[in-house]
Amino acid sequence: MKTPRRQFLHLAAGAVALPAVSRIAGAESYPARPVHIVVGFPPGQAADISARLLGQWLSERLGQSFVIDNRPGAASTIATEQVVHAPPDGYTLLFVVASNYINATLKANLPYNFIRDIEPVASTTRSPLVAVVNPSVPVKTIPELIAYAKAHPGKLNMASGGIGNSTHLAGELFKMMTGIDMFHVPYRGSAPALTDLVSGQVQVMFDLMASSMTYIRAGQLRALAVTTAKRSEALPELPSVGDFVPGYEASTAGGIGAPKGTPANIVHTLNTQINAGLADANLRSRYAALGSEPHPGSPADFGKLIAAETEKWAKVIAFAGIKPE
Repeated sequence: MKTPRRQFLHLAAGAVALPAVSRIAGAESYPARPVHIVVGFPPGQAADISARLLGQWLSERLGQSFVIDNRPGAASTIATEQVVHAPPDGYTLLFVVASNYINATLKANLPYNFIRDIEPVASTTRSPLVAVVNPSVPVKTIPELIAYAKAHPGKLNMASGGIGNSTHLAGELFKMMTGIDMFHVPYRGSAPALTDLVSGQVQVMFDLMASSMTYIRAGQLRALAVTTAKRSEALPELPSVGDFVPGYEASTAGGIGAPKGTPANIVHTLNTQINAGLADANLRSRYAALGSEPHPGSPADFGKLIAAETEKWAKVIAFAGIKPE
């Protein structure tokens, strides 16, 4: 999902301003040369900026360049395949995104098995989505949206940034858990979807917070709730959807993966330094500007998250009968 270009340029420039810290690479055998973080989206998109912020932190902590390698296409499938087939030596890493969990079910005949072929290294952030409506829709809360949709079945058009992406599945999960009927209208990205949402061509969207924030603050869209399990620091006045729909949670959970078989000491080194970055106030503030919240944990924790997200979205895809474009 794209966020405003000016904000991204500011964040990208700010990445080089992260504070220098004591380098610890001198006594370590890893990394002895530049490390590549493969990102499945073009420069300037949310995943790219998030990876660059993390790469800068790791470069300064470990004394070697962490180079962002953009390999866009097929919802991160191209990037993932590259990492799966790379040597398991810690020098080719994957920036894991929600598409990786979704593709496991949505896309038939993938050239890899994500859970089998990727070594979990560290989770990095969770990014909430936000339920937004055109101001013409006479609802101000999630219960009012549910009641209105039930009173007008099929009359609300629900936009998304594309079939099978996180903005689509967050909406389908909401429909599944509430029993309401909204007509799905897919777009090629959040930008055109938001344009039509603001103009009233569609009425509802579960969008990434970063791309919706400008419209929310300008009063062009009405925000009802965030989709994470708890309130977001970026929009603390908004409740969580789960406050009204128990058990509902939808977010883009990112992280770092490596080829299966990457040595445990390398995984440990990366995990330790990533968790240190997620505790750093400066880096946390830069993630907050993207609408992302740090989500530290062990490699095992990230493995459990990958499995849980894959299982959750598989159920939603089956329920909604979603087929890839």
